[in-house]
Amino acid sequence: MANSVWQRVISDGSDRDQWLQARAGGVTATDVAKLSSLKSIPSVAKQKLSPLQFTGNSFTAYGRQREPLIADWVQTHFGINPSNALFCAAENRFHLATPDGIAEASDGSLVLAEIKTTNKVWSTVPRNYMRQIFWQQYVLGADRTLLVWEQHQDFVPTAAPQYKWIERDEEQIEQLVFLADKLVETLREMTQGRR
Repeated sequence: MANSVWQRVISDGSDRDQWLQARAGGVTATDVAKLSSLKSIPSVAKQKLSPLQFTGNSFTAYGRQREPLIADWVQTHFGINPSNALFCAAENRFHLATPDGIAEASDGSLVLAEIKTTNKVWSTVPRNYMRQIFWQQYVLGADRTLLVWEQHQDFVPTAAPQYKWIERDEEQIEQLVFLADKLVETLREMTQGRR
């Protein structure tokens, strides 16, 4: 794996408070997942500037509980190592992402993993997750991402994890970078207005 990726680690994720603080200073994949259009920017900006102290619910607690187990499954079956590291893009230090897994493919390219739990059947991958994945690919310079999801009913897994490879999409990435840069502009305008 190219050393340059590891030189762009902002936080290794071992200290959750420090990791959260580092994320607050940039545009993350979680933010980009909500950026469906220019119209969504004011709402996302407001959320970043006045974050609710959401500590989770039963679904997020379940996801946090299952993610390490699913990450082990991903590592065993695909050789993608779990990661909690927060990276910045080579092009812009305010563009941030924390993929759930990272590895070097046999051809030297970077591959990522993204893990989800859901109580719904997916006929297609939800668009917000696709935006999140494309953003992570952009930030880290990855060519593909293994999306792994585990379906559950009443917080009991119903089957083995399912997976799908998501290939890099430059058009989608270009649009997301445009929206993220507009979000940064909006955040600057809003914070200057507070002074």
